[in-house]
Formats: sequence, structure tokens, C-alpha cells
Amino acid sequence: MTDTERKKAESRVKALRGFYLNVISYIVVNILLFVINIVTSPNSLWFYWVTIFWGIGLLFHAIDTLTMRNKYLGDEWEEKKINEIMEKDKKKKAG
Repeated sequence: MTDTERKKAESRVKALRGFYLNVISYIVVNILLFVINIVTSPNSLWFYWVTIFWGIGLLFHAIDTLTMRNKYLGDEWEEKKINEIMEKDKKKKAG
């Protein structure tokens, strides 16, 4: 395994760890908020607002970490963009 491959793998593991910690926090905090809401004001539910909006953020985090990041904005895309920008710069200097 090359140094570059190792760094990519470490970066991927770090991203996954961050996502998993976010999921655990989401579950724990929302359970606590639910309990607090039911105990303090059972007739007025408000905990679900946090659940909904944090859930939306968690969904985007999941998409970024687990799917789209690698497919659409991964290494191949990055390399293509670098080459594209370098070509534009070359044309500017030549013209």
C-alpha cells in the first residue's frame, strides 16, 4: 500500500467515524429530548422539530459520507477538475 492510498483510507475512516458519532449523538439526544418533552409538557410536543431538522442534516451527512461523495465528487472528479483548470490557465497564458 502506498502512502497516498493509506492517507485516502485514513481519510475515509475518519469520515465514517464522524458520521457514526453523529448518528449515535442524534439517537441519544433525541431520546433525551423526547423524555424531557413528555415529562415537562406532554400536551405540547416540540422535540420533533429538533429530530426533523437534525435528521435532514444527518441525511445530507449520510449522502456525503456513504454515496455521492465517492461517486460524484471523488478522486476522479477532482483529477478531472484539476486538469480542466490547468488547461484554462494554459490557454490564458498562451492567449
